[in-house]
Amino acid sequence: MDHITRPKLPLIRSSLTILTLVCLSSLGLAEKPNILWIYAEDQSPLMSCYGVEQNPTPHIDKLAKDGVLFTRAFMPAPVCSATRSALITGCMQTSLGIHNHRSSRTPDSQIQLPAGVRTLPELFKAAGYFTFNQGKDDYNFSYDRQKLYNGEYKKNFAQGHSGLSISFDTLQSNQPFFGQIQLKGGKSRAKITSLDPDSVTLPPYYPNHPEIRKIWARHHDTARVMDREVGEIIAKLKENELLENTIVFVFSDHGWNNGLRDKQFCYDGGLHVPLTITWYGKPEAINSGKARTDLVNGIDISSTSLALAGISIPEYMEGENLFAPDFHRDFVIGARDRCDFTIDRIRTVRTDNFRYIRNGLTDRPYMQPQYRDTKPYTKLLKQLFAEGKLNEAQAWFFAPHRPAEELYDLQSDPYQTRNIATDPDYAEELKKHRKILDQWIIETKDRGQEPESAEGLRATMKRWKGRCVNPEYQNL
Repeated sequence: MDHITRPKLPLIRSSLTILTLVCLSSLGLAEKPNILWIYAEDQSPLMSCYGVEQNPTPHIDKLAKDGVLFTRAFMPAPVCSATRSALITGCMQTSLGIHNHRSSRTPDSQIQLPAGVRTLPELFKAAGYFTFNQGKDDYNFSYDRQKLYNGEYKKNFAQGHSGLSISFDTLQSNQPFFGQIQLKGGKSRAKITSLDPDSVTLPPYYPNHPEIRKIWARHHDTARVMDREVGEIIAKLKENELLENTIVFVFSDHGWNNGLRDKQFCYDGGLHVPLTITWYGKPEAINSGKARTDLVNGIDISSTSLALAGISIPEYMEGENLFAPDFHRDFVIGARDRCDFTIDRIRTVRTDNFRYIRNGLTDRPYMQPQYRDTKPYTKLLKQLFAEGKLNEAQAWFFAPHRPAEELYDLQSDPYQTRNIATDPDYAEELKKHRKILDQWIIETKDRGQEPESAEGLRATMKRWKGRCVNPEYQNL
């Protein structure tokens, strides 16, 4: 299916983003607000508005000050396609069977959404909105891009070429829009003055090594690149008299990529993301100017977008309206399943003061074969471990097996380096979090408890060939 985004998809150039905003300016202000998602990849909240003062991000800071900054937003998965599939449907990816990374990418492995479930762009289109997405989709289900988004797309769009064209000829005047602008975020290679590696605070689960510091500093740099691009978008909205009536969401799909246990794993480093929501036209509607510490699930972005546009939230959606008077979450669930050719099953519960993790496949090491094995930083970390140069907080991630459960006290251990699941002083907290997860699995019918289909595994084998070494492939 040519319309489905493929792995390693380059993003559309920023000039096309600006072109889209210029075209949209002809629509004028509508009674219904425009909804714009500025959606970054692989970006942790390393911005000055999140307390990282040595990494100034003035444009995102201003959006946070003029709107709402959410300090505890967590995505439903630490990998892009699962998160993006969840947000575009407003449901946990595990509830719809779209949790395995880059699934439904061949004719024989198609996954259909349940009857009655529609994507967010389809709901906006039905409400009279123009919809567009500048960049990747990465959805783990069968869909027709033309039904999600307006405009004409050249056939080479799936390969990421800069051939995107959107026609506004048939739009009615004053038609509001729901749009997504994809930024490279943590994957960006754009030039910017580099941060001094010695100035960054390295998480304790990484060794204090010059090359690791350099990589971590570069991730700070990408946050400033993202900030620069956000500033350009906001300037174009303002220039074309769209900013007042546009509700701007800024967020990322998950955390940092170039490390041991951030992206792809269910710790805060993989799931915690930046999130700001700003509405200059009606700041009182979102109680602008106040940071919020609520626990937020990424799928709440979807429900909130509909609610702010005056569109009813479908009953099947699991996200909540962040600005509802009774909004409150006691916990946020996260899930990791197959990522590329690496088969795994991890579930996590994030509460106010604790993170609980359940490892479904304890016979497999954290560092089982994965696509990042060929990356220089992975090779370096493995070398340092082999040479005995990692301390206990860093070396345990290289253990040959993993525990069935992990529990972390976030007050005393914010980086989650000391597993207290076997500590009798925390037995009640362990029991509490077990119960939360058990009930959630039953109530949502977590599809990740089932093995992936043979067709899905064969599609993975077709792409990754000899790197598919998990037992599930042998059983085929």
